[in-house]
Amino acid sequence: MRTEYQTVSDISGPLLFVEGVSGIKYGELCSVILPDKEKRFGKVLEVHKDKAMVQVFEGTRGIDIPESTVIFEGKMMEMPLSPDILGRVFDGMGKAIDEKPPILPEKRADINGSPINPYARAYPNEFIQTGISSIDGLNPLVRGQKLPFFSGSGLPHNKLAAQVARQAKVLASKEKFAVVFAAMGITFEEANFFQTDFEETGALERVVMFLNLADDPAIERLSTPKVALTAAEYLAFDREMHVLVIVTDMTNYCEALREVSAARKEVPGRRGYPGYLYTDLASLYERAGRIRGKKGSITLMPVLSMPEDDKTHPIPDLTGYITEGQIIFSRSLERKGVSPPIDVLPSLSRLKDKGIGKNKTREDHADLYNQLYAAYSRGKEAAELSVILGEAALSDMDKLYLEFSDRFESEYISQGEYENRTVEQTLDLGWNLLSLLPKRELKRMRDEFIDKYYLKGEEEKE
Repeated sequence: MRTEYQTVSDISGPLLFVEGVSGIKYGELCSVILPDKEKRFGKVLEVHKDKAMVQVFEGTRGIDIPESTVIFEGKMMEMPLSPDILGRVFDGMGKAIDEKPPILPEKRADINGSPINPYARAYPNEFIQTGISSIDGLNPLVRGQKLPFFSGSGLPHNKLAAQVARQAKVLASKEKFAVVFAAMGITFEEANFFQTDFEETGALERVVMFLNLADDPAIERLSTPKVALTAAEYLAFDREMHVLVIVTDMTNYCEALREVSAARKEVPGRRGYPGYLYTDLASLYERAGRIRGKKGSITLMPVLSMPEDDKTHPIPDLTGYITEGQIIFSRSLERKGVSPPIDVLPSLSRLKDKGIGKNKTREDHADLYNQLYAAYSRGKEAAELSVILGEAALSDMDKLYLEFSDRFESEYISQGEYENRTVEQTLDLGWNLLSLLPKRELKRMRDEFIDKYYLKGEEEKE
């Protein structure tokens, strides 16, 4: 039931305080009517006795306290849902911005969904091919997994996110695949890049886009991942689709959370972020996964830019506790011209063993990535040694590993922005690089795989 009040008592940043209210609920939508009839929207953040704290989406600038009216709508923020959301572009509040006909909803869902009950979760075990060797070959993505990108300011994480959105597919399943792409706090140029890229490559027809620009209200950023995950839950669990959710940039979301927390005069935690940052992030990330008895699933790839490239910063630190691994970008690789500049040694997919092997990717996959890791690590050590002592001080074997390391970065990790490699091509490329080394150095490979694939690598080399 709608209720109307003209008892605004105070304004603090994006927050507005209303006194003398009754029957108001947390998360309830409201409208703020200014004296000149301008209408702004908000939602209730907190209710204490007869006082309500309202978060105004468009900001509080210009609001006349005694002359403004607040109308509480008696309902929560909802996202209109139907299969027609595929191929559409929405703002951070879930309103269509692509000048196409309005969505005729099959249902409306509260955007404040709940994390999946751990008891109801099904274990992720199906491989998702992204077409990117450094992910598919060394840190495989599994359906239902949460695998974030840890990047840095200025690194090409958005280009890689767009590439994953274009190319990703589930190999072992015939169910439909969809991508929900949400971008928060990005520039108009970046938003135009994503939209144009998806339209020109034909990927938009299976993508639902949510765009929150840098000049949009910071408050809107708090709703963007929620409406995106609500759309994903509908497609996955109502429409039985496999959904990949890509959210960029979670750092902008956390900054907006800190801004609202400061306006509420809450006691700050680490680096000024609210003490409930972990809980808030978990409430988003844990909405992804698989549910027993349902065919659909939500796989989540959040992108976050680490302030000052610091992995111990609260945002990547807390994200690492919640998710199942991380893909880490390297500024030094980017300077060397390696693109995407993924640092595979500290990167990790904790569920990689569950999605690979015979009848999933190939039987040699696990042994191959172990051997590639070992050889690349040895090559990096040889590179450090050559810097200190000079390349002349290296043994012949060290020089082989150094060559392997250089070629591994330029041929395996580095690939074109529109280059879509199958998992077989990625695995064969790994064997091709290992053929630089003598057989006796392949100590992490089973003999049967060496006999079957090593000669193939030598033949390709010739």
